[in-house]
Amino acid sequence: MREIINQTAEFVRQRLIGAVPGFDWGHVYRVWKNGVKIAEKEGDVDVGVVELSALLHNLQDWKFDEKGSAHSWLSSLGVDKETIDRVCHVLDHISFKGANVPSKMTSKEGFVVQDADRLDAMGAMGIVRTFSYGAVINQAFHDPDLAPVQHESFEQYKGTRGTSINHFYEKLLLLQDRMNTKTGKEMAKERHAFMEQFLSQFFSEWSCE
Repeated sequence: MREIINQTAEFVRQRLIGAVPGFDWGHVYRVWKNGVKIAEKEGDVDVGVVELSALLHNLQDWKFDEKGSAHSWLSSLGVDKETIDRVCHVLDHISFKGANVPSKMTSKEGFVVQDADRLDAMGAMGIVRTFSYGAVINQAFHDPDLAPVQHESFEQYKGTRGTSINHFYEKLLLLQDRMNTKTGKEMAKERHAFMEQFLSQFFSEWSCE
């Protein structure tokens, strides 16, 4: 399994050269390493499935539409069907799909990887990634006349064009209460508090107080 993981890491690293900042190899690497950290602290988790899922999760992100690429890669390495199915379950359900859309994740490994991915959407990294991606899609920092939306469906979440600041209220500030594991919840506290501090400073400077 270790050789398969190493080959997968290199495969993903090469695939993500020139990727959108925030969805690049650096993001995947952090999710991978935090996933292992959470898995080891939680126990009773297949760390191999966690590692493969963390490494491959960006290849099937709905924003980039590469559905099936992870399955093809694992099959090419001769990974057994059960492992592939477990990894694909994680990849199919890892993404946040809207404030009022329940997660369909069911596996322990999936809970771990989902927590690791959500941690990278919080704290300093979450702030940097939010404004970086906002610049890529030409999204405004903030519009006081545009209220955040608590999306009722994945289609609404995908289709709403908001602001980078609204994204905090539509997703990032909701993540602390949606962490799955005890370890993930503990790791999320400091990052959540940092985002709240940032927003307080942002609004103070925005209004020239």
